[in-house]
Amino acid sequence: MDKNLIARALLNGEYTVQGQFLSGSNYTFLGEITFEGRLYKGVYKPVRGEQPLWDFPPGSLAHREVAAYLLSEQLGWELVPPTVYRRRAPLGPGSLQYYVEHDPHHHFFNFTEEEKQRLRPAVIFDLVSNNADRKGGHILIDAEGHIWLIDQGLCFHVEDKLRTVVWDFAGEPLPEALLADLERLLGKIEPGSPARVELERHLRPGEVAALRSRVRRLIEMGCFPNPPSSRRPYPWPPV
Repeated sequence: MDKNLIARALLNGEYTVQGQFLSGSNYTFLGEITFEGRLYKGVYKPVRGEQPLWDFPPGSLAHREVAAYLLSEQLGWELVPPTVYRRRAPLGPGSLQYYVEHDPHHHFFNFTEEEKQRLRPAVIFDLVSNNADRKGGHILIDAEGHIWLIDQGLCFHVEDKLRTVVWDFAGEPLPEALLADLERLLGKIEPGSPARVELERHLRPGEVAALRSRVRRLIEMGCFPNPPSSRRPYPWPPV
């Protein structure tokens, strides 16, 4: 996958809506992108189609989708498909994400044990991004076996909001290689750094500061946390 080419296509290509996903609470569309003689599929989430939430700022979910992609790239884990914030689109500004071809019936709840064992980076990603809605159907595996995470609109809140179906590794030590990646991320998103400035184009400064604090706490803890007992740790519906 040429991520730079795909990002340019997402930003500058001609986007045509083909259909709407009807299972979510926010407007989400599948469409085609034509760019430099090539055809891509993209998932478009317009800001004007976001349902108001009591705990997330209005009109911010599309930006959080983009911030999740930036975080994935800064970690070097390639978990989130290329995602951009596009200002000119059929229903106005919104996020546009490269569509990953996958089997929609193959999700977390019927993954093989080997596939589940490969989810540690995904779990750490959700811990530091504070994902409030990691459903089983938001984890995809493409034809090449690559794991992708989608639907990151409810991330990066300053308060602890983590809700996920994946608690399989609770209590285990964090793998050393992934710990090293987290250490590098701390340096990348220190105040004034280019990566932090880029994140702050899509998140509030306090949200980026909270992200960095979560990374530091996870490094200090050195293990996967257990589900909290003080609140609901699972999303609904689970798929």
